[in-house]
Amino acid sequence: MATAPMFMPRMSGGPEEHVKFSLLIVKQLINFKMKKINKLGLIFTLIMIFMSCEELPDPAGLRGKAIVPAITNINPGIFDSKDLENSYVEFVVTVPEGSTPEKITVQGSYQDNYERVTMSEVTSFPATVRISSSDAAQKLGVALSEIANGDTFTFELLTQANGTATRSTAVVIVPVACAYDVNLATGSYHAISDWPSEYDVTITSDPDDPYKIYVAGLSEIDGCVEDNGPFVLHINPATYAVSAEEKMLASDYYGYGSVTFSGSGNFSSCDGTYNLNIDISVGAYGSQGIYQFVITRNP
Repeated sequence: MATAPMFMPRMSGGPEEHVKFSLLIVKQLINFKMKKINKLGLIFTLIMIFMSCEELPDPAGLRGKAIVPAITNINPGIFDSKDLENSYVEFVVTVPEGSTPEKITVQGSYQDNYERVTMSEVTSFPATVRISSSDAAQKLGVALSEIANGDTFTFELLTQANGTATRSTAVVIVPVACAYDVNLATGSYHAISDWPSEYDVTITSDPDDPYKIYVAGLSEIDGCVEDNGPFVLHINPATYAVSAEEKMLASDYYGYGSVTFSGSGNFSSCDGTYNLNIDISVGAYGSQGIYQFVITRNP
């Protein structure tokens, strides 16, 4: 291997000077060789690191690869805590057009235990899947008497296609709750928020849609007059999640402009309580923040 020429100064003096010069040359040669060795060692280390790295398997199984099915039309989406013997959930499993999986296995888990026990298998698509709470509990080894409001069941899809099993990102989380009763969702209510504010409101339902709810008087914060209500809520019949239409409810808030509400939340079907997170905007000043409103039935 050729090396770069080194500058060799002319020496003068006695033997001691020649010894010092020789030691200097040796030291330079050693440093030069060590740098070469260090570079080669670094390259070797990087090669070994690259060769030793491998993709670790996802403990939940392959997700989002190959054929990706979807879950649609969930209804109902809860297990009725007052009738667990007969309650069920139902949804439709679809696959991309032109896809032909060998089968899709619906797996279930209770709470966050990730048992992933087989609930059912489907081989033609689209497929309607119905799972009863009693069957799910039996397969998961859970007594119906142990199941309480607020508990959850999780259902996932395991797709077998082309010799590969993949787990879909489509997941259904089914809460245990009371069946929807519009009479429990309407009437005279008391609203408390961290605006702060506290007052009574009246809740009614749409005559053609029991899941469309009208809340009258909710924008009367600080005694403000609501002259453009009511506030409109939509309860998801499958999950009881609440979405709220953005609406200007009061034309004037003490000279600062109109009051506009928007937000979301959830409805408790067992006691009729609404928990809402509402974005309150005032005139040109815009959003004043998101405030929690807890709306409970009056005795």
